[in-house]
Parts: sequence; C-alpha cells; structure tokens
Amino acid sequence: QVHLVESGGGLVQAGDSLRLSCAASGRAFSTYAMAWFRQTPGKEREFVAAIRGGGSITYYADSMKGRFTISRDNAKNTVYLQMISLKPEDTAVYYCAAASSLSLSGRYYVGDFGSWGQGTQVTVSS
Repeated sequence: QVHLVESGGGLVQAGDSLRLSCAASGRAFSTYAMAWFRQTPGKEREFVAAIRGGGSITYYADSMKGRFTISRDNAKNTVYLQMISLKPEDTAVYYCAAASSLSLSGRYYVGDFGSWGQGTQVTVSS
C-alpha cells in the first residue's frame, strides 16, 4: 500500500482554476494506477479521473472531460488534478486513490482502489 496526502484545495470563484496535488509515500509509485474521486454530503464517492503508472493513459468521467486533467510525476511521487472553469457543482471533497492493478474498463469505482488519502475540500462560489 501507499500513503497518500492531498493538497491544493480551497475556496475559489466560479470560472477559476485550481490544481490539486497528491503526494505518495511508499515504494514503486510508478507501478500504481492513480485516481481522483470526489464526494459531497449525502452522496456516494464519484469517480473523476484515473491515470496508469506510466502516465500516458488516462481516463475521465464523462462529465469531467475537457475541464479536468490528471497527470503524474513519477520522479516526485505525485499525481495532479488540474481543474479549469470551475462550477459551484464541482464543490466537493476530492480524494486521491491508488490501485496496484486496474481493469481496462475505463469506469472505476471506490472498490477498485486500495489506498486513499484523507481528502481536500474544494469550494466553488457562484
């Protein structure tokens, strides 16, 4: 397993951009697929984006395509989520997750990932 710590959340206005970071500790970071999920009160945790270990293959939830970009720097053991044109409905706690293996389905759920960070709050005001 890897230990994950998210950062970069905060309060922004609609239309602003924000970049979240997730620092991982542990061995062989580049062998893990990484992902971002988000959750609002009373709702299930929602898949946002995922990236395979090499960094060249990415997946996005349909509603996130075009505004969110996931990337990773294996030399820094860090995965990022760049968000642009933020909307009030993007307000959520954003979680970083890691998986030692990932299916090719492109649709992922909480149970596909074994390690989780503590989350970082993103609040978008209108």
